[in-house]
Amino acid sequence: MSARTLTRKDVSHVLTRAFFWLVVIIIALYTMLPFAYAISISFRTNAQVLVSARYLPEDPQLTNYQNLLSDADFMRTMLNSAIVSSVTVLLSLVVGSFAAYALGRVQFRGRMTVMYLVLAMTMFPQISILSGLFAIVNDLGIYGSTAALMFTYPIFTLPFTVWVLTSFFQGLPGEIEQAALVDGATPFQTFWRILVPLTAPALVTTGLLTFISAWNEYLFALTFTLVNKSAQTVPVAIANFAGYSFEIPIADRVAGAVVVTVPVLVLVLIFQRRIIEGLTAGAVKG
Repeated sequence: MSARTLTRKDVSHVLTRAFFWLVVIIIALYTMLPFAYAISISFRTNAQVLVSARYLPEDPQLTNYQNLLSDADFMRTMLNSAIVSSVTVLLSLVVGSFAAYALGRVQFRGRMTVMYLVLAMTMFPQISILSGLFAIVNDLGIYGSTAALMFTYPIFTLPFTVWVLTSFFQGLPGEIEQAALVDGATPFQTFWRILVPLTAPALVTTGLLTFISAWNEYLFALTFTLVNKSAQTVPVAIANFAGYSFEIPIADRVAGAVVVTVPVLVLVLIFQRRIIEGLTAGAVKG
């Protein structure tokens, strides 16, 4: 009887694992196949893309990538995106960590109201505040420059950063902060030298998500750099590949999208351990 029961358990376990991996494979194929097909298109010419819809390129070529990497304007937009995204991440993490510390560790009246106001800021679509931001950017005299993007991007990255980091600061044991204060550390020293290093996984995860959001942003980049091509970022450059021609360079545009994705993939591979720690930090308590 026990052997029969054990066999049923084994069969149930095998079926459960098989179903789990089947779901994982389906999700992986669903998410990765479009990107794999985009890579395939990037190795074709525009004529081949319009004539054939095969999944694998008939005659793989590096012409699209050579044209992109030798294009000074495109490489300048890559540099603009890197600078704007990096500055946005730095501002969001510095300001967001201070705000998250105050909301997560300091008890004051109206703290929950402030937290929900921060969360509510993420619900407004970007286009709803575009006209007001345009007037502010124009009055500040930074319209048509990368400074306009550095000024406006934290508006939609800061609320997310503050909300995520607040939960991490709240999860830190209060005894750590009390012990540091007893040893003579100032509140700022406790925050900077003890609490911030403990939240490093959360900072890396939040910073990477902020970087991706700023790297892929299109609406603000198009609006605030429309009059100055030298200040445009990569999403705007890819959208403008066709220019005023009726011919749509599909292969060139897809190759540009693949090149733009590479820096994000590299960052994920470099910080993958920190990202996993940040995503699983709140899974186990005690």
